[in-house]
Amino acid sequence: MNENFEPRIVAFCCKYCAYAAGDLAGSMRLAYPANIRVIQVPCTGRIDVIHLMRALESGADGVYVAGCLEGECHFLTGNLKAKRRVAQVRGILKAIGTDPERLQMYNLSSAMGPRFAEIAKDMTARMKELGPSPVNREQIVVLGNAA
Repeated sequence: MNENFEPRIVAFCCKYCAYAAGDLAGSMRLAYPANIRVIQVPCTGRIDVIHLMRALESGADGVYVAGCLEGECHFLTGNLKAKRRVAQVRGILKAIGTDPERLQMYNLSSAMGPRFAEIAKDMTARMKELGPSPVNREQIVVLGNAA
């Protein structure tokens, strides 16, 4: 494990619950790693397989989806759809030889600010154990500038 390695983590958070939990964590001044890039989505059900794959392809060391508690989705079944898509992408990652632990799904209520901070810390620790993504970041930069 490289002590200097700071993983890049993308968190897709539902507007109504997980994002609100993150906001609460901030209001409570709970410390969590600054390497988490939160993307607010109206519902985790709107996240498609391509969004998860692109985040990893773009150099994220880890990705997680955080939605409403199961059975309490504001759009009824959005978080269940997201759960299936996360499982599908984890299967793809395993098939291509990438550790499926790089992608996780969590369920939160808007009142779970401390849990939001805990998840961010856990994901960072997990990605530090796994090490950098097998996707070559330098190659991404070169390809990104070539266009």
